[in-house]
Amino acid sequence: MGYEARFRVWRGDADSGELRDFTVEANEGEVVLDVIHRLQATQCSDLAVRWNCKAGKCGSCSAEINGRPRLLCMTRMSTFAEDEVITVTPLRAFPIVRDLVTDVSYNYTKAREVPSFTPPADLEPGDYRMQQRDVQRSQEFRKCIECFLCQDTCHVVRDHEENKESFAGPRYLMRIAELEMHPLDVADRRDEAVTEHGLGYCNITKCCTEVCPEGIKITDNALIPMKERAADKRYDPIVWLGNKLFRRG
Repeated sequence: MGYEARFRVWRGDADSGELRDFTVEANEGEVVLDVIHRLQATQCSDLAVRWNCKAGKCGSCSAEINGRPRLLCMTRMSTFAEDEVITVTPLRAFPIVRDLVTDVSYNYTKAREVPSFTPPADLEPGDYRMQQRDVQRSQEFRKCIECFLCQDTCHVVRDHEENKESFAGPRYLMRIAELEMHPLDVADRRDEAVTEHGLGYCNITKCCTEVCPEGIKITDNALIPMKERAADKRYDPIVWLGNKLFRRG
């Protein structure tokens, strides 16, 4: 059975904008993206919203719903009371293009700064047979759909624009951890994670984990272990002595 849902949607561009109130039909089983599309079709034909798969796998429809970073296509209308006003705004951490669309190019810049997978130079195709246990830890991180909700909710990025230049954000610190944990990656990424990608800025509040639609334990399984590895290399006297003796890293 349908009902009249009350929405408050941000309209505007990089120069100016405001929240506008709308009443839109909502039906049983729908998600917020369905209602946004109906609003677009019936009242605001020029409403800008980014989406693609509508299945929670492309990460395109990221926005903030009642102040919380979410995927529009994975947030069910049944989550809210019928008389509740649902506020939909663009991702706050990134520059607004128009309406609900933001410029997330910051993330692609950070992606390019992460050194790629580095296998041993003498490894030939077929020389190594990967076992499941070899990639058990890093495999979880490959589920990332790059919705950038973790980047948006991270207060280091969200509240401090000046940090963007020196901080990769949880998504790309997770990528560094994934490569560092890979059994065939021979690059030592620990120092670079701190000096180039701002690992020290993260104070493990776990807000990135809380908003991840794939349920990746970004903080516990990637960021904290990466911090421990970096600290071991920099401050553990036994590791320091081993590096001197065996000339590692």
